[in-house]
Amino acid sequence: MTRLLGSHMSTAGGIDKAIDHGVALGCNTIQIFVKNNNQWLGKEIPAEMIKEFKRLQTANNIFVFAHCGYLINLAAPPSENLEKSLESMRQELDLAESLGLPFTVVHPGAHIGQGIAEGIKQATDNFRSLIDQTEGYKVKILLETTAGQGTGIGSKFAELAELFKLIDRPERTGVCFDTCHVFAAGNDISNPFGYEKTWEEFSATIGLENLMAFHLNDSMGELGSHKDRHEHIGKGKIGLEGFRLLMNDQRFANLPMILETPKDPEMKLDTMNLATLRSLMV
Repeated sequence: MTRLLGSHMSTAGGIDKAIDHGVALGCNTIQIFVKNNNQWLGKEIPAEMIKEFKRLQTANNIFVFAHCGYLINLAAPPSENLEKSLESMRQELDLAESLGLPFTVVHPGAHIGQGIAEGIKQATDNFRSLIDQTEGYKVKILLETTAGQGTGIGSKFAELAELFKLIDRPERTGVCFDTCHVFAAGNDISNPFGYEKTWEEFSATIGLENLMAFHLNDSMGELGSHKDRHEHIGKGKIGLEGFRLLMNDQRFANLPMILETPKDPEMKLDTMNLATLRSLMV
């Protein structure tokens, strides 16, 4: 069995360099930041760099998508932080569209004490506004499953399902399933029974047709810990069996799967984790 399997890649030295890094590891898919992930706004990408990025992507037949910066919170109450989040998210969409990326992943947001219902309403209005502003764009917004840390929205499948229903832009939205986050939120994907139960609930609430990408991370935290702490594959509380089930699940054979496990400059840890995942496929 072949998979779209890869890792999040650095864009140091130019966004096109991320493809070179991915190819060096044997990836056929990668995730990138289109700007500095810890700043509100980034620089425009030079036209020549965009051209080279697209050339390398085509030449290497590699599937690339983006992850939004970590400062963005579209569920925040009206504030300077929300205004900056909206401006930042708009630039994320503009840059991803300029690169021809199919989607960008973002956390649904944190309600900051407003309560889940108000946070979902706030996020709905802001996602709808951004999609309306970018009418004609092809890039989609993927809402990521979350661990339930703090006041974050999206740790329950029902919350994501409600967001989808209220945003009501199925042609521009989807879901990214993070294994660590889902496990930390209380879904036991470490064994066959819990794994199938999790997917039954996901299918009944969000719908498998809305699933478009995976983040593959083991969990340092226990089941239901609500801790967003990524661990190397097979070294955490999910363990190898959970990833064996996922890597051999034919339902997801065509979806990109991306590592976000701890890294080192020489990418030896990525090499280790990719080898572990490949060894689980039959």
